[in-house]
Amino acid sequence: MSLKEKINDELKSAMKSGDKIRLETIRSIRALILEFEKSGSSKELTPDDEIKMLTSASKKRKESIEQFQNANRIELAEKEIQELKIIEEFLPKQLSHDEIFAEVKKMADEIGAKTKEDFPKLMPLAAKNLKGKADGKIIKEIVEKILSIN
Repeated sequence: MSLKEKINDELKSAMKSGDKIRLETIRSIRALILEFEKSGSSKELTPDDEIKMLTSASKKRKESIEQFQNANRIELAEKEIQELKIIEEFLPKQLSHDEIFAEVKKMADEIGAKTKEDFPKLMPLAAKNLKGKADGKIIKEIVEKILSIN
């Protein structure tokens, strides 16, 4: 089932349940899909495009949460947290810190990355292989940590 179909099904069930935040969030994802379709690129929405779209929406929520917490706007931060949880339902399962570390370490060993000079080799590989499964900031921190350990 494509993301578009899942979103349409979820939209119907959110309308029936009366869950306002879920409905708003699902509608925002649906708007992203419609925007992509009408962008004139005349290409189908691929799973990579779906992940990129959802990751972007997730990242925006995380940034908003941080901003609201810094401004002591807890009620707005809570709403963003709820929206983030809903968006994450449609993303692949996020890896834990330890799982990311193990994956990056394995990649570093495979390509022989040992020093900070190897960062330009390891970081793109790690980002590509863990796309949608881990936050880019965490991947970067782990890559830097692995390259400074060796």
